[in-house]
Amino acid sequence: MGGGEGEDPQKLKRIAAAAYDYDNDSRWADYWSNILIPPHLASRNDVVDHYKRKFYQRYIDPDLVVEAMATSSSSQSTTTSNPPQQSSSSTANPSDTRQRSSGSSGRTSGASTTPPTNSTSLRWDQHTIQFSVNAWVFVVAVLAIFPLVPRNLSNRAYRLSFLGTACSSLYSLYSLYGKPRAWNLQAVQVWFQSVVVTKDFMYSIYCLTFVSSHLVLKFALLPIMCRALEHVAKFLRRNFSRSTIYRKYLEDACIWVESNTTTLSILSSQAEIGLGWQRNIIQTFMYWQLLKLMYHAPATASYHRSAWSNIGRIANPLIQRYAPFLNTPMATVKKWWLR
Repeated sequence: MGGGEGEDPQKLKRIAAAAYDYDNDSRWADYWSNILIPPHLASRNDVVDHYKRKFYQRYIDPDLVVEAMATSSSSQSTTTSNPPQQSSSSTANPSDTRQRSSGSSGRTSGASTTPPTNSTSLRWDQHTIQFSVNAWVFVVAVLAIFPLVPRNLSNRAYRLSFLGTACSSLYSLYSLYGKPRAWNLQAVQVWFQSVVVTKDFMYSIYCLTFVSSHLVLKFALLPIMCRALEHVAKFLRRNFSRSTIYRKYLEDACIWVESNTTTLSILSSQAEIGLGWQRNIIQTFMYWQLLKLMYHAPATASYHRSAWSNIGRIANPLIQRYAPFLNTPMATVKKWWLR
């Protein structure tokens, strides 16, 4: 059963990657122009689709698994065995023009293999940093909720957990989306519209909300602990699956986390909704605006709508039985808050 649950998300992600509108995304044109491949391969649909999936993985959904392209070995042998053909087509290929301007036109095959290696090592560094920060956040959050820890140390660990998650989310946003193309209103607005619906943006606002609050709500650590646990488990399974220590002590826990990501997401959404009732009216209003965003954003909408449906099924019969004068269904209240 766990294997079926693991395959379905990837199938949906591949469908979403195939349906993505690459032509209207200016980043795709820049990404494609920086790929150095022979012209006869650049015209093949399977090659283009492969790099579209890699683009989607890098900029849209890092969790998409992109398999290796079977034609990579044949393309390398073609470039090394036919250097005259490569040089004769360099005038028509914009990526080769960029290669000549950088002073490496005499080594076509060497230059064609260097950029993918650099980009892979860059992604590896980003994943390593994210793993380190999220592992640290999880340990500090556990320290914050542990009952035997002194109160002053627990409160400090509580705030450090939110600060670490905020830094991790902002770093992830910068890694995936960079910064606006220009510092004018239109460019910033386009960049913000692509960022505001992401999970990382919502978690950064979530963490900054509780860091700025004087209240210490240990229950608020539950969503960021679930987030940190998912990141750590994915990194360990992808990079330490052959380690003896991982197989002996961590494999079962990581498999359980990856098999129950939906459960963790539902638990996080219920905790986020439960935290919407605070003492400070201003912070409550600001937090409900964040809940409104979570209710409509594609990354979190399904979990929050499911949680609201469960609340309505429980609250509506009680209201109709014990307080019929409040003839306002929970769904109406919810829509009024989230419209």
